[in-house]
Amino acid sequence: MIDPAKFTAEAVDRLRHDVPGKTLVAASGGIDSTTAALLTERALGDRARAVFVDTGLLRAGEVERVSEFFRSSGLRFDVVSAAERFFGTLEGVADPEEKRRRIGEAFIRVFEAEADRFGADRLVQGTIAPDWIESGGSLRDTIKTHHNVGGLPPDLRLKVVEPLRDLYKDEVRALARYLGVPYADRQPFPGPGLAVRIAGPVTRDRVRRARVANAIVEEEIEHAVAEKKIPRPWQYFAVLLPLRSVGVLGDNRVHGEVVSVRVVESVDAMTATSMGVPHPVLSRIAERVTRELSGEVVRVLYDITDKPPATIEWE
Repeated sequence: MIDPAKFTAEAVDRLRHDVPGKTLVAASGGIDSTTAALLTERALGDRARAVFVDTGLLRAGEVERVSEFFRSSGLRFDVVSAAERFFGTLEGVADPEEKRRRIGEAFIRVFEAEADRFGADRLVQGTIAPDWIESGGSLRDTIKTHHNVGGLPPDLRLKVVEPLRDLYKDEVRALARYLGVPYADRQPFPGPGLAVRIAGPVTRDRVRRARVANAIVEEEIEHAVAEKKIPRPWQYFAVLLPLRSVGVLGDNRVHGEVVSVRVVESVDAMTATSMGVPHPVLSRIAERVTRELSGEVVRVLYDITDKPPATIEWE
Protein backbone atom coordinates (compact mmCIF):
# COMPACT_ATOMS: atom_id res chain seq x y z
CA MET A 1 0.00 0.00 0.00
CA ILE A 2 1.27 3.48 -0.87
CA ASP A 3 1.93 6.36 1.52
CA PRO A 4 -0.59 8.93 0.15
CA ALA A 5 1.36 11.98 1.35
CA LYS A 6 4.62 10.74 -0.16
CA PHE A 7 2.93 9.67 -3.40
CA THR A 8 1.21 13.07 -3.73
CA ALA A 9 4.47 14.98 -3.33
CA GLU A 10 6.25 12.77 -5.86
CA ALA A 11 3.36 12.89 -8.34
CA VAL A 12 3.17 16.68 -8.17
CA ASP A 13 6.91 16.90 -8.90
CA ARG A 14 6.58 14.48 -11.83
CA LEU A 15 3.63 16.38 -13.30
CA ARG A 16 5.54 19.67 -13.15
CA HIS A 17 8.42 17.98 -14.96
CA ASP A 18 6.28 16.13 -17.53
CA VAL A 19 3.98 19.04 -18.39
CA PRO A 20 6.00 22.14 -19.30
CA GLY A 21 3.01 23.88 -20.87
CA LYS A 22 -0.75 23.43 -20.62
CA THR A 23 -2.69 20.20 -20.26
CA LEU A 24 -6.22 18.89 -20.28
CA VAL A 25 -7.35 16.28 -17.78
CA ALA A 26 -9.80 13.61 -18.92
CA ALA A 27 -12.19 13.80 -15.96
CA SER A 28 -15.10 11.35 -15.97
CA GLY A 29 -16.09 11.97 -12.37
CA GLY A 30 -14.86 8.54 -11.31
CA ILE A 31 -12.34 8.01 -8.52
CA ASP A 32 -9.36 7.46 -10.81
CA SER A 33 -9.79 10.48 -13.06
CA THR A 34 -10.93 12.75 -10.21
CA THR A 35 -7.82 11.87 -8.22
CA ALA A 36 -5.64 12.51 -11.29
CA ALA A 37 -7.41 15.85 -11.84
CA LEU A 38 -6.83 16.99 -8.24
CA LEU A 39 -3.15 16.04 -8.41
CA THR A 40 -2.80 17.93 -11.69
CA GLU A 41 -4.59 20.98 -10.31
CA ARG A 42 -2.25 20.95 -7.31
CA ALA A 43 0.80 20.67 -9.56
CA LEU A 44 -0.08 23.04 -12.39
CA GLY A 45 -2.82 25.41 -11.26
CA ASP A 46 -4.33 27.34 -14.15
CA ARG A 47 -2.14 25.52 -16.67
CA ALA A 48 -4.53 22.56 -16.28
CA ARG A 49 -8.18 22.24 -17.25
CA ALA A 50 -10.39 19.24 -16.51
CA VAL A 51 -12.82 18.21 -19.26
CA PHE A 52 -15.91 16.22 -18.35
CA VAL A 53 -17.57 14.76 -21.45
CA ASP A 54 -21.31 14.14 -21.38
CA THR A 55 -21.41 11.18 -23.74
CA GLY A 56 -25.12 10.52 -23.38
CA LEU A 57 -24.10 7.17 -21.85
CA LEU A 58 -23.91 8.26 -18.21
CA ARG A 59 -26.00 7.28 -15.18
CA ALA A 60 -29.05 9.26 -14.13
CA GLY A 61 -28.00 12.58 -12.54
CA GLU A 62 -24.29 11.98 -13.15
CA VAL A 63 -23.53 15.28 -14.89
CA GLU A 64 -25.11 17.27 -12.07
CA ARG A 65 -23.42 15.26 -9.28
CA VAL A 66 -19.95 15.42 -10.81
CA SER A 67 -20.23 19.11 -11.73
CA GLU A 68 -21.26 19.99 -8.18
CA PHE A 69 -18.25 18.19 -6.70
CA PHE A 70 -15.85 19.78 -9.19
CA ARG A 71 -17.24 23.22 -8.35
CA SER A 72 -17.03 22.66 -4.59
CA SER A 73 -13.43 21.41 -4.88
CA GLY A 74 -12.33 24.48 -6.83
CA LEU A 75 -11.34 22.36 -9.83
CA ARG A 76 -11.20 24.24 -13.13
CA PHE A 77 -13.38 22.27 -15.53
CA ASP A 78 -15.59 22.34 -18.59
CA VAL A 79 -18.54 20.10 -19.42
CA VAL A 80 -18.66 19.16 -23.10
CA SER A 81 -21.92 17.78 -24.49
CA ALA A 82 -21.06 15.16 -27.09
CA ALA A 83 -23.96 12.68 -27.09
CA GLU A 84 -24.55 13.03 -30.84
CA ARG A 85 -20.94 12.11 -31.58
CA PHE A 86 -21.00 9.03 -29.34
CA PHE A 87 -24.35 7.68 -30.51
CA GLY A 88 -23.26 8.25 -34.10
CA THR A 89 -20.00 6.36 -33.72
CA LEU A 90 -21.77 3.45 -31.98
CA GLU A 91 -24.60 3.09 -34.48
CA GLY A 92 -24.99 -0.55 -35.51
CA VAL A 93 -22.00 -1.75 -33.44
CA ALA A 94 -22.54 -4.83 -31.26
CA ASP A 95 -19.02 -6.20 -30.74
CA PRO A 96 -17.74 -5.11 -27.28
CA GLU A 97 -14.13 -4.58 -28.41
CA GLU A 98 -15.24 -2.44 -31.33
CA LYS A 99 -17.47 -0.43 -28.97
CA ARG A 100 -14.52 0.29 -26.69
CA ARG A 101 -12.23 1.27 -29.55
CA ARG A 102 -14.81 3.62 -31.05
CA ILE A 103 -15.60 5.18 -27.69
CA GLY A 104 -11.88 5.68 -27.00
CA GLU A 105 -11.41 7.43 -30.32
CA ALA A 106 -14.52 9.59 -29.83
CA PHE A 107 -13.18 10.76 -26.46
CA ILE A 108 -9.83 11.64 -28.02
CA ARG A 109 -11.41 13.68 -30.81
CA VAL A 110 -13.33 15.68 -28.21
CA PHE A 111 -10.17 16.20 -26.15
CA GLU A 112 -8.16 17.24 -29.22
CA ALA A 113 -10.73 19.90 -30.10
CA GLU A 114 -10.75 21.18 -26.51
CA ALA A 115 -6.94 21.13 -26.40
CA ASP A 116 -6.79 23.31 -29.49
CA ARG A 117 -9.12 25.75 -27.79
CA PHE A 118 -7.11 25.77 -24.56
CA GLY A 119 -3.66 25.66 -26.15
CA ALA A 120 -2.69 22.35 -24.54
CA ASP A 121 -0.40 19.65 -25.92
CA ARG A 122 -0.81 17.09 -23.10
CA LEU A 123 -3.68 14.93 -21.84
CA VAL A 124 -3.65 13.66 -18.26
CA GLN A 125 -5.60 10.43 -17.76
CA GLY A 126 -6.54 8.49 -14.65
CA THR A 127 -5.25 5.19 -16.07
CA ILE A 128 -4.49 2.65 -13.33
CA ALA A 129 -2.75 -0.72 -13.37
CA PRO A 130 -5.80 -2.96 -14.08
CA ASP A 131 -6.62 -0.84 -17.15
CA TRP A 132 -3.38 -1.57 -18.99
CA ILE A 133 -3.05 -5.10 -17.60
CA GLU A 134 -6.48 -6.12 -18.94
CA SER A 135 -5.78 -4.28 -22.19
CA GLY A 136 -2.87 -6.65 -22.84
CA GLY A 137 -0.05 -4.62 -21.30
CA SER A 138 1.46 -7.53 -19.38
CA LEU A 139 -0.54 -10.51 -20.59
CA ARG A 140 -0.31 -12.75 -23.63
CA ASP A 141 -3.88 -11.87 -24.59
CA THR A 142 -6.17 -8.88 -24.22
CA ILE A 143 -8.98 -9.53 -21.75
CA LYS A 144 -10.80 -6.39 -22.81
CA THR A 145 -9.63 -3.15 -24.34
CA HIS A 146 -9.97 -0.27 -21.91
CA HIS A 147 -11.04 2.80 -23.84
CA ASN A 148 -8.30 4.92 -22.25
CA VAL A 149 -5.54 2.45 -23.21
CA GLY A 150 -6.25 0.26 -26.24
CA GLY A 151 -8.90 2.69 -27.44
CA LEU A 152 -6.37 5.45 -28.08
CA PRO A 153 -6.08 6.04 -31.87
CA PRO A 154 -2.61 5.78 -33.48
CA ASP A 155 -2.83 9.36 -34.81
CA LEU A 156 -3.36 10.88 -31.33
CA ARG A 157 -1.92 14.42 -31.36
CA LEU A 158 -1.71 14.85 -27.58
CA LYS A 159 1.00 13.39 -25.35
CA VAL A 160 -0.63 11.24 -22.68
CA VAL A 161 0.43 11.61 -19.03
CA GLU A 162 -0.67 8.97 -16.50
CA PRO A 163 0.24 9.84 -12.90
CA LEU A 164 -1.66 6.85 -11.42
CA ARG A 165 -0.50 4.23 -13.91
CA ASP A 166 1.12 1.87 -11.39
CA LEU A 167 -1.61 2.03 -8.72
CA TYR A 168 -4.41 -0.44 -8.01
CA LYS A 169 -7.93 0.63 -7.08
CA ASP A 170 -7.50 0.24 -3.31
CA GLU A 171 -4.38 2.46 -3.49
CA VAL A 172 -6.22 5.07 -5.57
CA ARG A 173 -9.02 5.14 -3.01
CA ALA A 174 -6.53 5.73 -0.19
CA LEU A 175 -5.03 8.57 -2.23
CA ALA A 176 -8.46 10.00 -3.01
CA ARG A 177 -9.37 10.07 0.69
CA TYR A 178 -6.10 11.88 1.42
CA LEU A 179 -6.93 14.47 -1.26
CA GLY A 180 -10.42 15.00 0.15
CA VAL A 181 -12.56 13.32 -2.49
CA PRO A 182 -15.94 12.91 -0.72
CA TYR A 183 -16.94 9.84 -2.72
CA ALA A 184 -13.61 7.99 -2.46
CA ASP A 185 -15.43 4.72 -1.74
CA ARG A 186 -17.99 5.17 -4.50
CA GLN A 187 -18.40 2.12 -6.70
CA PRO A 188 -16.52 2.13 -10.02
CA PHE A 189 -18.36 3.15 -13.17
CA PRO A 190 -16.83 2.20 -16.55
CA GLY A 191 -15.40 4.96 -18.71
CA PRO A 192 -17.45 3.83 -21.75
CA GLY A 193 -20.51 4.25 -19.53
CA LEU A 194 -23.72 2.37 -20.15
CA ALA A 195 -22.47 1.30 -23.59
CA VAL A 196 -20.70 -1.65 -21.95
CA ARG A 197 -23.73 -2.41 -19.77
CA ILE A 198 -25.78 -2.88 -22.94
CA ALA A 199 -24.85 -6.16 -24.58
CA GLY A 200 -25.45 -5.81 -28.30
CA PRO A 201 -26.29 -2.62 -30.22
CA VAL A 202 -26.46 0.73 -28.41
CA THR A 203 -29.51 2.88 -29.15
CA ARG A 204 -31.06 5.78 -27.29
CA ASP A 205 -33.98 3.59 -26.19
CA ARG A 206 -31.71 0.84 -24.91
CA VAL A 207 -29.59 3.41 -23.03
CA ARG A 208 -32.75 4.77 -21.43
CA ARG A 209 -33.75 1.28 -20.26
CA ALA A 210 -30.26 0.52 -18.98
CA ARG A 211 -30.17 3.86 -17.13
CA VAL A 212 -33.48 3.14 -15.37
CA ALA A 213 -32.43 -0.42 -14.46
CA ASN A 214 -29.03 0.72 -13.15
CA ALA A 215 -30.63 3.42 -11.01
CA ILE A 216 -33.02 0.89 -9.47
CA VAL A 217 -30.22 -1.56 -8.66
CA GLU A 218 -28.12 1.20 -7.07
CA GLU A 219 -31.05 2.51 -5.02
CA GLU A 220 -32.14 -0.90 -3.74
CA ILE A 221 -28.63 -2.13 -2.92
CA GLU A 222 -27.78 1.13 -1.12
CA HIS A 223 -31.05 0.82 0.82
CA ALA A 224 -30.13 -2.76 1.79
CA VAL A 225 -26.69 -1.58 2.93
CA ALA A 226 -28.23 1.22 5.01
CA GLU A 227 -30.55 -1.32 6.68
CA LYS A 228 -27.54 -3.63 7.30
CA LYS A 229 -29.06 -6.43 5.23
CA ILE A 230 -25.77 -6.74 3.30
CA PRO A 231 -22.25 -5.31 3.60
CA ARG A 232 -21.34 -2.61 1.07
CA PRO A 233 -20.45 -4.33 -2.22
CA TRP A 234 -17.58 -3.35 -4.48
CA GLN A 235 -19.87 -2.90 -7.48
CA TYR A 236 -23.58 -3.30 -8.22
CA PHE A 237 -25.37 -2.62 -11.48
CA ALA A 238 -27.69 -3.89 -14.21
CA VAL A 239 -26.89 -5.12 -17.70
CA LEU A 240 -29.35 -5.03 -20.59
CA LEU A 241 -28.95 -8.30 -22.49
CA PRO A 242 -29.28 -8.85 -26.27
CA LEU A 243 -32.22 -11.19 -25.67
CA ARG A 244 -35.97 -10.98 -25.89
CA SER A 245 -38.31 -13.01 -23.74
CA VAL A 246 -42.07 -13.61 -23.64
CA GLY A 247 -43.90 -11.96 -20.76
CA VAL A 248 -47.40 -11.14 -19.60
CA LEU A 249 -48.84 -7.65 -19.22
CA GLY A 250 -52.42 -7.76 -17.93
CA ASP A 251 -54.02 -10.39 -20.13
CA ASN A 252 -51.70 -9.70 -23.05
CA ARG A 253 -48.52 -11.31 -24.33
CA VAL A 254 -45.47 -9.04 -24.56
CA HIS A 255 -42.04 -9.69 -26.01
CA GLY A 256 -39.56 -7.64 -24.00
CA GLU A 257 -35.89 -7.44 -23.10
CA VAL A 258 -33.96 -9.12 -20.29
CA VAL A 259 -31.88 -7.52 -17.50
CA SER A 260 -29.12 -9.20 -15.51
CA VAL A 261 -28.19 -7.86 -12.05
CA ARG A 262 -24.55 -8.02 -10.92
CA VAL A 263 -23.37 -7.46 -7.32
CA VAL A 264 -19.77 -8.34 -6.43
CA GLU A 265 -17.23 -8.06 -3.62
CA SER A 266 -13.60 -7.19 -4.40
CA VAL A 267 -10.52 -5.41 -3.07
CA ASP A 268 -8.64 -4.30 -6.19
CA ALA A 269 -10.90 -5.34 -9.11
CA MET A 270 -8.39 -7.94 -10.29
CA THR A 271 -10.57 -10.68 -8.79
CA ALA A 272 -14.16 -10.53 -7.54
CA THR A 273 -16.74 -12.73 -5.83
CA SER A 274 -20.45 -12.68 -6.54
CA MET A 275 -22.33 -11.51 -3.44
CA GLY A 276 -25.15 -13.53 -1.91
CA VAL A 277 -27.89 -10.90 -1.90
CA PRO A 278 -31.02 -11.82 0.12
CA HIS A 279 -33.91 -12.94 -2.06
CA PRO A 280 -36.32 -10.19 -0.86
CA VAL A 281 -33.82 -7.54 -2.08
CA LEU A 282 -33.49 -9.21 -5.47
CA SER A 283 -37.26 -9.66 -5.67
CA ARG A 284 -37.76 -5.95 -5.02
CA ILE A 285 -35.27 -5.09 -7.78
CA ALA A 286 -37.04 -7.40 -10.25
CA GLU A 287 -40.47 -6.01 -9.33
CA ARG A 288 -39.33 -2.40 -9.79
CA VAL A 289 -37.44 -3.00 -13.05
CA THR A 290 -40.35 -4.82 -14.70
CA ARG A 291 -42.86 -2.27 -13.38
CA GLU A 292 -40.93 0.89 -14.23
CA LEU A 293 -40.00 -0.52 -17.63
CA SER A 294 -43.39 -2.17 -18.10
CA GLY A 295 -43.61 -4.13 -21.33
CA GLU A 296 -40.02 -3.18 -22.23
CA VAL A 297 -38.21 -5.48 -19.76
CA VAL A 298 -40.04 -8.67 -18.79
CA ARG A 299 -37.39 -10.78 -17.06
CA VAL A 300 -34.65 -10.09 -14.46
CA LEU A 301 -31.77 -12.50 -13.79
CA TYR A 302 -29.04 -12.56 -11.13
CA ASP A 303 -25.42 -13.15 -12.18
CA ILE A 304 -23.61 -15.43 -9.68
CA THR A 305 -20.31 -15.72 -11.59
CA ASP A 306 -17.00 -14.82 -9.94
CA LYS A 307 -14.00 -13.10 -11.57
CA PRO A 308 -12.38 -15.19 -12.94
CA PRO A 309 -13.81 -16.70 -15.07
CA ALA A 310 -16.05 -13.68 -15.77
CA THR A 311 -14.96 -10.06 -15.74
CA ILE A 312 -16.86 -7.70 -13.42
CA GLU A 313 -18.50 -5.78 -16.26
CA TRP A 314 -20.15 -7.88 -18.96
CA GLU A 315 -18.32 -6.17 -21.82
